[in-house]
Amino acid sequence: MIAVVFSGSRFSDWRLADRRKIVTGFRMMGINPYLHDERFILQLLNKNNNLINYAEQIKRIYFFGAGSSSAERKEKIALVFRQFFVNAKVTVDHDVKASALSTFGDGKGLIGILGSGSNAAYFNGKKTVDNNFGLGYILADEGSANWIGRMLLKSFLTEIMPDDLREKFSDRYPMDRKMILDKVYNQANPTLFLTSFADFVMENHKHRFVKKIILHGFKLYIETYILPLTKQYPGMTVNFTGSVAAGYEEWLREVASRYGITISTVIKEPIHNLLKYYINKN
Repeated sequence: MIAVVFSGSRFSDWRLADRRKIVTGFRMMGINPYLHDERFILQLLNKNNNLINYAEQIKRIYFFGAGSSSAERKEKIALVFRQFFVNAKVTVDHDVKASALSTFGDGKGLIGILGSGSNAAYFNGKKTVDNNFGLGYILADEGSANWIGRMLLKSFLTEIMPDDLREKFSDRYPMDRKMILDKVYNQANPTLFLTSFADFVMENHKHRFVKKIILHGFKLYIETYILPLTKQYPGMTVNFTGSVAAGYEEWLREVASRYGITISTVIKEPIHNLLKYYINKN
């Protein structure tokens, strides 16, 4: 049996397969080595009945997650998984590689992520080539759900949000300045708080103010991530994954086209194609 996992900061999608057939699939809390220590991750695994029931039967685990980029953070995840899945060989890698495999397979191209966070890279068919991106939710993540959430909160707190939208926001989220700042700066996992406004954004995405935020985020993203990669690796296909890329695909394609960039494939959740890829490999 194999387990394939794709994890963002909010959620992790799991698929278990045996003899080329899906055994089960489920979603649980995201696992991010930046945000969670070994004890927390182990406790999380022990709370899921599916994992408890199949733990000893799983022989290979392919885990891809946000924050799993350095050798140290990969080993952090692998160490916990080896404790829980005692018979499994564990592979841990970054979510960018998972997105590349899910859209290119073993082919080459430029992969972009716009989901809870944002990132991009050149994929050479085997691995993603290192770059200076992936600076996290404070220094980067332009165009992502948590970036959009930050811009929304900032406009609310500085009172530049239009009155009609402000009324909707206040009714949905009865929070004052003190509560918001506490959640962002003092409480654990502020990225989960920032991305929690994704549903509100989607429900109101046609409002001119919200649309302006999203389009500006895409502009910053294309200029910061994709444009430099297209210059460094000309002629490469550009694919995207992530809830924001898929949710506002038309707008993303429109912004990219202004820079002469044509986007090929856009998928919301890499887990489905990722599972197919590894089923065929095993």
